[in-house]
Amino acid sequence: MAKTNGNYDLIVVGSGPGGATVARETALRGKKVLLLEWGSDAPITGSPVQAGTMMGVPGKSMLITYKGLSMVRGITAGGSSVFYYATAFDPPYAMLESHGVDIRADVEAVKKEIPVAPLDDRLIGPMAKRIAESARDMGYDWQKLSKYVFQDRCLADCDRCNLGCPHKAKWTARNWIEEAVEHGARFVANARVRKVIVEGNKATGVLFTRRGTEYRAMADTVVISAGGIGTPVILRASGIPDAGYDYFFDPLIAVFGTASDITGGKEFPMATGVHMQDEGYLMTDMTLPRIGYQAFASQVLRFDRFMAHPHTLTIMVKAKDSLGGRLTDSGGVRKRLAATDEAKLMKGYERARGILKNAGAKHIFKSWFIAAHPGGTAKIGDVVDSNLKTKFDNLYVCDCSVIPEAWGLPPSLTLLGLGKRLARMLAAGAPRLGKEEEKAA
Repeated sequence: MAKTNGNYDLIVVGSGPGGATVARETALRGKKVLLLEWGSDAPITGSPVQAGTMMGVPGKSMLITYKGLSMVRGITAGGSSVFYYATAFDPPYAMLESHGVDIRADVEAVKKEIPVAPLDDRLIGPMAKRIAESARDMGYDWQKLSKYVFQDRCLADCDRCNLGCPHKAKWTARNWIEEAVEHGARFVANARVRKVIVEGNKATGVLFTRRGTEYRAMADTVVISAGGIGTPVILRASGIPDAGYDYFFDPLIAVFGTASDITGGKEFPMATGVHMQDEGYLMTDMTLPRIGYQAFASQVLRFDRFMAHPHTLTIMVKAKDSLGGRLTDSGGVRKRLAATDEAKLMKGYERARGILKNAGAKHIFKSWFIAAHPGGTAKIGDVVDSNLKTKFDNLYVCDCSVIPEAWGLPPSLTLLGLGKRLARMLAAGAPRLGKEEEKAA
């Protein structure tokens, strides 16, 4: 029999950007909040070994689908935001508003609370600068990208962004977990939620395991924010079988080229880039730490380039993919890369190849396919309504799974806005649409 873990006003499952925001906003309002996280809350060291345990475990944080396409997610306090490149793209406002969701004011509020700005020139490394200069010389509108960074803490000539920033220069969802706890929320790491407790048609709590023991925690409201893969698994186990179908996972490739007249390899990735919106993909610089570069080179058997990391210019090409595929009940990924989506990546590859050649690079090659940002597995208008409510009373979802259409850009700012909106509506009682949202609905 499960042990009782307490009664709360709100239980949030998952501590990525969506979940951490809902927990923090609700705690700031004086409510009793329990925030549960499957992963560890160990302090971030920026080491490859720690990063591997949090985002490189096969079958858990690294999932493989057809043709060896791998999808990586961070399972730790703060979720994938611990390892993201902290790039702040504005939300797809028009898409969300067509589904009855207006988060413009909420996003503006977020921008006043966390740092959102392009990097200072001192933090843009020589490799990113070389790529940007080459792209602009070829006529691309290649510009600085906005980042979530406390720039006074950020170090030039540092490659820890990919592995988790030990200097706390990169804003992550951990910042808002800390604020939630400071205002009375209870945070429990290493707690894997198995299902939502539903009585009648109402969610009343969750069942979770921690270090071999099963617990039950009760609450007036439950918000599932376990990510595009974790959330549908929990929803299915809780009586919502429609979750986990026809989703997106933002496939990408990395394109590498050796420039013998430049030496580096330690800089902030995705500092600059261009969104080729009409063609359906994004291109940015993406300098990797040595271990990451060597993993990509090994993947495609380019051992001749294994030691070229300090002289390698890298461009990421990330595509907006078609909806499709399904998840297994245990969270396995079953999705093929559509021919049209592969064609987008190959077109981006040819453009990236031209930019690298123009920058003086040789020995150009590309990685195999990888994916990030899985979402659309509990879509607005499908599994949840425009208030992010499921078919069960008091049960909501707030993470990338609710995004109703493929988008192809980093979703963190969208999730922060959705989290603020949901917390605001829950604080007002039964969620109600605003006037503008009523019109859109």
